[in-house]
Amino acid sequence: MHVGNLDSKRDFTDVHDMVQAYILAAEKCKNGEAYNLGTGVSYRIGDVLDKLIALSSVSIKVESDESLFRPSDIPDLRCDATKFKEATGWEPTVPLQKTLQDVLDYWRGVV
Repeated sequence: MHVGNLDSKRDFTDVHDMVQAYILAAEKCKNGEAYNLGTGVSYRIGDVLDKLIALSSVSIKVESDESLFRPSDIPDLRCDATKFKEATGWEPTVPLQKTLQDVLDYWRGVV
């Protein structure tokens, strides 16, 4: 597997948490207002890949490919959902490990 920058950090939110957030947004948020949705926790992409590989049943060789690096990559991109949480009481509940397992199980069923 050829990969780009594995040191970037991103905020991952499970789709189940996001659907709940969208419902709360429709019920409790002010029309026309902007709200950020996310966990507020960022994970290093390389660590996420390592977790997925650990869940895999096959051996995967990872090779860094500098041609896949983005020159304008933001090193740490995470959400501040304070405004949304205060308006709705929402908190994400699905841990990243469960999300990764669910994604892998889905693709095992598709392929």
